Amino acid sequence: MEGPRGRVLSLHRETEPARALVEIRAALRCARCAAGKGCGAGALGGDGKLQRVDALIAGGVDISEGDEVRVELAPNNVLAAASIVYGLPLAGAVTGAGVAWGWGAGDAWAALAACAGAAVGIAVGRLRLRRADCLRRFTPVVTARLAGAGD
Repeated sequence: MEGPRGRVLSLHRETEPARALVEIRAALRCARCAAGKGCGAGALGGDGKLQRVDALIAGGVDISEGDEVRVELAPNNVLAAASIVYGLPLAGAVTGAGVAWGWGAGDAWAALAACAGAAVGIAVGRLRLRRADCLRRFTPVVTARLAGAGD
């Protein structure tokens, strides 16, 4: 999946590390999802909406306000974020249903336990994503200048 393109609205070089506020047209689908052959992660996303993202600036990338840039998240970080957002609720649901089944509960109780387990997984994921080190790990990075403001 190729990183989205955006336009630099402002630069904050006085902070460490340097950051840029980038406006991105939110196309939340990769080419496979758009063709109906992907995981479907972007199915509920709002194509065409403008979003502002506070992104780090990669070393060696020289940008100015108004430049068109590429914004990316490291592939291993995408996998880690997906495992927190999707994996924890799924693990909670499977665990809840498994415990109910182990106790000999009926289908209705197993479904209720699966929902409760998913809710616990969502809560744990949200707590984990709020930690400062986790937030830094999942911060997008401006990786390339594609075109200048005056180009």
